[in-house]
Amino acid sequence: MKTRKIGRTELEVTEVSIGGAALGGLYRACPREQAMETLEAAWDSGIRYFDVAPWYGLGLAERRFGDFLRDKPEKEWVLSTKVGRLLRPVPTGTVPDYSYVNPLSFDADYDYSYDGIMRSVEFSYARLGLNRIDILYVHDLGGYTHGAAKNAVHQKQFLDTGIKALEELKSSGAIKAFGLGVNEVPVCLDVMHNADIDCILMAGRYTLLDRSAVGELLPLCRKKGTSLVVGGVFNSGILATGPVPGSHFDYMPATDDILAKVADMEKIAAKYGVPLAAPALQFALQDPIVSSVLIGTAKASSLTRNMALFEPALPDSIFPEFDPLTLVAPPLGEDAVRV
Repeated sequence: MKTRKIGRTELEVTEVSIGGAALGGLYRACPREQAMETLEAAWDSGIRYFDVAPWYGLGLAERRFGDFLRDKPEKEWVLSTKVGRLLRPVPTGTVPDYSYVNPLSFDADYDYSYDGIMRSVEFSYARLGLNRIDILYVHDLGGYTHGAAKNAVHQKQFLDTGIKALEELKSSGAIKAFGLGVNEVPVCLDVMHNADIDCILMAGRYTLLDRSAVGELLPLCRKKGTSLVVGGVFNSGILATGPVPGSHFDYMPATDDILAKVADMEKIAAKYGVPLAAPALQFALQDPIVSSVLIGTAKASSLTRNMALFEPALPDSIFPEFDPLTLVAPPLGEDAVRV
């Protein structure tokens, strides 16, 4: 599989990567054997970039990714995980419902400080059982997760002290790159106007349907040499399932307007003889600022099916046809934080 560089670093990642939320039991149980089969299918398909987080299954996904990668050639894979949440043990059966099925017995506290980030990295090493993490993403900073008032505190904490931890880890060689792992544009602009980052893992905001990242974020990324890793390319499923009853967009039931737009997109894809999922997967890689497209699944069969949709490469002429149907997500509100 082809690779692309992360930002201005020398680190290269495969154009397709796999994320760990589903393998940590997001929304439905993922037994260990099933998780390992899915990771093996990813490896067999040529994927060598693996992304995980402490949040996924409250430590479960990190343990699984570490167990899988430990037996793989060390120089062949790239691993990213995330900081911003610290896990603490809780009594069995008292884990809050965060939509993970059968998670480990931990809860999470937000901490974007220097000490919090350093502790998070040490905890991740222990869960992974690995001696290397290549990329660290600051996870879910922003008003989308915290609301404007609380995010003002978290964001100040990160810019005052947390960023120094990432810079030290990179300068020491402990990591090769760092950035943000979020699903909103405003926090990326805020941070990038105050600090230099190598990459952004952006979920759902640079897709065939949602172009929220196009107006301000992509030009700023080009100016500063910051790469995008694009996740959530199906926008919570609707670009994979089509406008069927019960389909979701941005984690919510799709509105009539969204259903109509996606129905029109299906017609365009059908004209080229492909399912809508194919241009949805291939769209982001049309831009060289994108280093990788992140696939999230807990089934080997789904991963294999999605990988098949990357070949053959679709003609450039197909993508502009979707432009009149695209969306820009509404801003978070007048009280959105600007640091």
